Amino acid sequence: MDINTKKLKKNAFRITKHRGITASRIRVPGGHLDAKYLSAIQNIAQTYGNGTVHITSRQGFEIPGIKFEDMPEVNELLQPIIEGLDINQVEPGTGYSAAGTRNVTACIGNRVCPYACYDTSAFAQRIEKAIFPNDLHFKIALTGCPNDCAKVRMHDFGIMGMTEPQFDPDRCISCGACVKVCKKKSVEALETVKFRPRRNESKCIGCGECVLSCPNSAWTRSEEKYYRFTLMGRTGKKNPRLGEDFIKWADESSITRIILNTYDYVTEYIDKEAPGGKEHIGYIIDRTGFEEYRKWALKGVQLSEKAQVSSPMYWKGIKY
Repeated sequence: MDINTKKLKKNAFRITKHRGITASRIRVPGGHLDAKYLSAIQNIAQTYGNGTVHITSRQGFEIPGIKFEDMPEVNELLQPIIEGLDINQVEPGTGYSAAGTRNVTACIGNRVCPYACYDTSAFAQRIEKAIFPNDLHFKIALTGCPNDCAKVRMHDFGIMGMTEPQFDPDRCISCGACVKVCKKKSVEALETVKFRPRRNESKCIGCGECVLSCPNSAWTRSEEKYYRFTLMGRTGKKNPRLGEDFIKWADESSITRIILNTYDYVTEYIDKEAPGGKEHIGYIIDRTGFEEYRKWALKGVQLSEKAQVSSPMYWKGIKY
């Protein structure tokens, strides 16, 4: 069967090692979905696939064993899932309209985890609505706290939850539990002064360990949500590296705006002759210089007074 493989991949189907056989990739922003959609995925796998489902490293599903000629039927069956997860579409009933920007991944967040500083899945879904569909190769990951269970520093954009601990001296019983846990499990940003904990604001990473350890709720999480925003981590064959801090104590709207600005930057500077029309953002920044990227990234962004922006930035890693 003759087929336009570029169009196939854009439609979120994969080229496989078996002639005439593809695999359908299903987006699950934030890694969270209603269990009722699992039966729909099962139906596609058993009716048009080989009866198996792969859970991808990006928290989506991949259904292998689909024949090229069955893709339209599969797209029709995917429609309730796409609508149920509120994925943007160009033409309903035709599946996904882009595959370059990868599924936005997230740890389980504060819906379940006591360490998480925010609802990671909800923020991931808001980012998804803002950026998809797009053919540019972006990888975004969210994690609820500095434990970084989602390994966000291995992505183009890493979003790490922070909280600004609020202290109520009237509830403090001078037990020292918060100081001890900050020393053992975090960065030793607390010390005891006159039988009360004192927080070093410049050292605190906003992990919330003090909040969890206090037996009398003298420490609480801030109502305002803050984030550590990291840039340009990557794996792959060529020069893998971890993302570095770009902004500490960032706000949600600024992060979303910076990501959208980066699409404009990449559109301007991407290597038009790159294989498959794909070039990782980090390589583009390496070529143009960070200050040029920074100019594009912060265009129209209104950061809060608390935000701390890193400049200049350097990335460490393996060099080939």
